[in-house]
Amino acid sequence: MMMLLALSCLLPFALLFISSITAEKALIHNGYSFIPSSIDITAYKFLLRDSSSIVKAYGVTLLVTVIGTVANIVLTTLMAYPLSRKDLPGRNVFSFFIFFTMLFSGGLVPSYIMWTQYFDIKNTIWALIVPGMLLTAFNIIMMRTYITTNVPDAVVEAAKIDGGSESQILWHVVLPMSMPIMATLGLLVGLSYWNDWLNGLYYVTDENLFSIQVLLNKMLLDVQFLMSSASSGLGSGLSARLPSTAIKMAVAVLGILPIMAIYPFFQKFFVKGITVGAVKG
Repeated sequence: MMMLLALSCLLPFALLFISSITAEKALIHNGYSFIPSSIDITAYKFLLRDSSSIVKAYGVTLLVTVIGTVANIVLTTLMAYPLSRKDLPGRNVFSFFIFFTMLFSGGLVPSYIMWTQYFDIKNTIWALIVPGMLLTAFNIIMMRTYITTNVPDAVVEAAKIDGGSESQILWHVVLPMSMPIMATLGLLVGLSYWNDWLNGLYYVTDENLFSIQVLLNKMLLDVQFLMSSASSGLGSGLSARLPSTAIKMAVAVLGILPIMAIYPFFQKFFVKGITVGAVKG
């Protein structure tokens, strides 16, 4: 049963990669298959024709993912730990304001005006880090619940009796006991930063700051434009020969491949953090 469940998770990715190297005609006539009748890597040749842009976009995405994930975990911890303390003055008021942001927001237009005109982060690296993902209410509540249910009050009180300050208690007591939830949130936040393309779409027009998702999305739109031009008789013979379906699959492969490579190293923390929080919550 576990083997079947594992295959049900892995086979779609295998089919995705095989489809990306299958000839366009074979996909059209035979559909998707795990055994391609004809191999064609034209999709990857098209996407990697400017390898320097791909490498630069990967670098931007990696930088944004690392900085954003670390900053998110630090800010989330600094917010969640005080809220987990029952003796915090105004604890319910702060919790209400955090929970309120999960239900209501100002909308896209006010957010865009705020970030571009007041904070002036357009076409900067911070435009890919700050809006929407730097600090989220869901992560705060999730970590606060974990700390409340997995760090006994007696341990905190013992540390205070031994003369520990709040920062020492957080660093030497709470954080070592919260590694599973920190790894879990780190993986979720890292995935969000890696897969994000909306911030790049809204706030970035400088091609030097394009993330891999934004760049691949731009390439996909270029292919769709070329194909529509070819179908209307305005495009060149080259655009008519582009494997549009295979290119879509190749875009997905290039976007998800690094995440698939590092996920096995975080899986045990991810599973432990989710299950412990669910059982004790």
